Amino acid sequence: MYDHTPDDGLQHLKLRHGCDLGLAHLVEAGLEVLPLPGSGQTLARWRALAEVAAHDLSLVKLFEGHTDALAIQAELGAKPTPGAARWATWCAEPPDARVAMEEPGDAAPGATVRLTGTKAWCSGAATVTHAIVSCWNADGEPCLAAVAMDQPGVQVTDQGWHAVGMADSASVDVRFDGASAVRVGGPGDYTRRPGFWQGGAGIAACWFGGALGIARTVRALMGNAPDAHRLAHLGAIDAALTPAAALLREAAQWIDRHPRDDARLVALRVRLAVEKAAGQVMHHAGRALGAGPLCRNAAFARAMADLPVFLRQSHAERDLAALGQIVAEDKTREPSSWML
Repeated sequence: MYDHTPDDGLQHLKLRHGCDLGLAHLVEAGLEVLPLPGSGQTLARWRALAEVAAHDLSLVKLFEGHTDALAIQAELGAKPTPGAARWATWCAEPPDARVAMEEPGDAAPGATVRLTGTKAWCSGAATVTHAIVSCWNADGEPCLAAVAMDQPGVQVTDQGWHAVGMADSASVDVRFDGASAVRVGGPGDYTRRPGFWQGGAGIAACWFGGALGIARTVRALMGNAPDAHRLAHLGAIDAALTPAAALLREAAQWIDRHPRDDARLVALRVRLAVEKAAGQVMHHAGRALGAGPLCRNAAFARAMADLPVFLRQSHAERDLAALGQIVAEDKTREPSSWML
């Protein structure tokens, strides 16, 4: 089902194809205990995420959310529930789905609070045991709370998810009605902490893993004597994946050298570069293999449907504009990343 392969003294995840895995399998096997972002082993963390993504993108959506919840709690000094808890991170904030947090007047991190409202985009809601939820206090400040799912004040709905791609992530709406929760950190800590953008860069490792899984299938199905057209598409896939992998390695090294610094610029660059590479891989994969594997290879067809949906976690042109703004702000010199 899975094994560990050493890499530079570290352990990173290797999944064998053809296995029906779920988040519970990974948690029960202890495979979710990844190095924290900025711990000196960020690349090992991202390699594990990429391997899960190459195996199953819906699974990595849940796996990444679980590992992110553990990282958030570690960074903000909270203590996760012991045992084989399955965590989610639900921090999307659409304007029509907000959760209010009711807290005692002198509430501090670790205090018991109450959650009321609807939270959208709750991946794995029917299968996780706990979640980190973004919410708003009475002063209109953004906060975080850790909530156990097995209680009367939590209702997992079947609403809010109709996509064919990423169907197994089941990102539905969850309603809270006075649900008991524990406050995590202080107001504004979620986006203010260094791990916010470090985790954002880690999402790019998931996208990369999805593209890698597709590339592996293309390479495996080339045949014994591929024609020049198939070889050209494989070459284009290599030309897309290789620089994306290099930028991910460079970003991980930067984060480990600057664990307390703002990684927004690094994260935006790597996310946009990997998104572009993943789009190129999908384009050339379909043209290289034709309709056959899309119709007859279930894992390949699912990956080709899943990855475009997962990539829309990117903010597209908004992220490009944000990156351009950062680049434009320094009037004294051009970006060091432009230099050889």
